[in-house]
Amino acid sequence: MWVAAFVITVGSAYYQRTTGPTYELRGRVTIDETVYQYKLIRTYDGNDQAPVEIAVADPDVSGELKLRRYKSHDEWSTTTMVRQGDKLTGYIPHQPMAGKVMYHVTLKKGGNTFLLNEEPAIIRFKGFVPRGILIAHIIIIFLAMLFSTRTAFEVLFKLKYTYLYTWITLICLTIGGMILGPVVQKYAFDAYWTGWPFGHDLTDNKSLLAFIFWIVALAYQIWRREKKNWAVVAAVVLFLVYIIPHSILGSEIDYTKEGPQQEIQK
Repeated sequence: MWVAAFVITVGSAYYQRTTGPTYELRGRVTIDETVYQYKLIRTYDGNDQAPVEIAVADPDVSGELKLRRYKSHDEWSTTTMVRQGDKLTGYIPHQPMAGKVMYHVTLKKGGNTFLLNEEPAIIRFKGFVPRGILIAHIIIIFLAMLFSTRTAFEVLFKLKYTYLYTWITLICLTIGGMILGPVVQKYAFDAYWTGWPFGHDLTDNKSLLAFIFWIVALAYQIWRREKKNWAVVAAVVLFLVYIIPHSILGSEIDYTKEGPQQEIQK
């Protein structure tokens, strides 16, 4: 059962990691019968311009970025990618925390053009989160998922550690989700909490929902120890919460409130 709980936890983590809006857009393009793989970044925590790098060894291939701030009245602007050895690198101007930029990448050779992404990639800028805090947040929050799943198995197979594992799950959710989560949010977007009732951040809201369900599950067991079924309900809720891609409906700047710009600031 521990192995099954671990597999479910790792599977949900992998699914969340590879489906969210911060995951790189990956693809391949064929130029003169040579296939080039690429990935377009969609999140950046540096305090400088965000580099978009495409590995293209052919020196006759050039590239350009077409840019516009997301949720803005800006005009599209174009910047030329710079060749650095076997790579073409374009730079997206730095934005404030939660600022987003849409961009297209086009490669050129001779008179031919190769648009890498028909739909614009959207990159979100954020502040740097100390790695120790981020790693602790990730480990503890997925420990909560591990013990949550194991608690459900404990109930379903009528074993004896439901109450203990419920406590451990709630403690992990409290530390990883309700304490370290807001700390990570503060570093990244300069706000501890942007979920209900102050905003619509889905990451905050789903953490709060799971936390409430596990409080209810524990409260029922404190009231009457045999009331264990709520732990299964809470585990299902937490599983559904964890497979929702991370950062959907996350913090973002609405540039339309600032009026139009003719060209993105460089």
